[in-house]
Amino acid sequence: MTGVATFGGKDHSAAMTLEADLLLDRRRLKSRLLRWRVLAVLLGALALGALLPGGMSHGLVPGLGGDYVSRLEIRGTITEDRRVLEALERVRRDDNARALILAIDSPGGSVVGGQSLHDALRRLAADKPVVAVMGTTAASAGYMIALPASRVFAREGSVTGSIGVLLQSFEASELMARLGVRAETIASGILKDQPSPFRPLSPEGRAALESVVLDMQSQFVTMVAQGRHLSEERVRELADGRVFSGRQALSAGLIDALGGEREARAWLAESREIPEDLPVRTLRSRSWSERMLDAGAESLGQALFRAFFGEGGLRAALQH
Repeated sequence: MTGVATFGGKDHSAAMTLEADLLLDRRRLKSRLLRWRVLAVLLGALALGALLPGGMSHGLVPGLGGDYVSRLEIRGTITEDRRVLEALERVRRDDNARALILAIDSPGGSVVGGQSLHDALRRLAADKPVVAVMGTTAASAGYMIALPASRVFAREGSVTGSIGVLLQSFEASELMARLGVRAETIASGILKDQPSPFRPLSPEGRAALESVVLDMQSQFVTMVAQGRHLSEERVRELADGRVFSGRQALSAGLIDALGGEREARAWLAESREIPEDLPVRTLRSRSWSERMLDAGAESLGQALFRAFFGEGGLRAALQH
């Protein structure tokens, strides 16, 4: 005889199937609820970011929570960054921002990148104190951006200076000749293709490019002379491209003192009456809403992973 054993008239197989279906439905419902909650949090964060002034450039809301000292960290190659310039302008207009600490660790960058940041810092320094603090390296454009500061600090072993302009190109005409490759150029003028990787610089091209480099160098020298209150003759003696240690730069008048951010805060307290216990808020080039969106996207990805694979699946993925 075939069939299913029953007790009290109830089919145990049917009961077990029903219980499994209920558990599956509950898991599906929890997954849907989790997705909707994550979506609601993301939408709320985006809405808040849109309502806040200027899209938010600080770690905290400028203008809320009292006075603070702003801090901008410049690392790596310096290029023109519109978002950094806009963030500095917001600090300039924020009455709660009492000062700016400029932390520099950069070997340099483009001339235009250094000049644009220098000009933005100069405008800010006209309204509130700016203190530059050099890290391992603050050379070339990295030194240029320190010039508007009311006070410049460096460590004894910091590498700074390198006041100069560099223009480089490569020329591979001999290699191309060996390979039997020849470039044909049609230019509107004798200087239009100077410099060219396909042929050596002509005397006219070299003279024209040297004129550009010397003009940019003259601009740099003027900025140093004005920022450090030195004569242009003295600056030109130092502006041969050499680098200086922090201690050498102090002797040459290129910086004001040896120290770091602690000494910078002490100087602000002593000379500008800005309390050392004011909170420091780091300027960020990305807006608050952009950072919230990135964080929300990461959280959403993790939440969806949990919804589809469970907590155990997430731990396994993180371990591998």
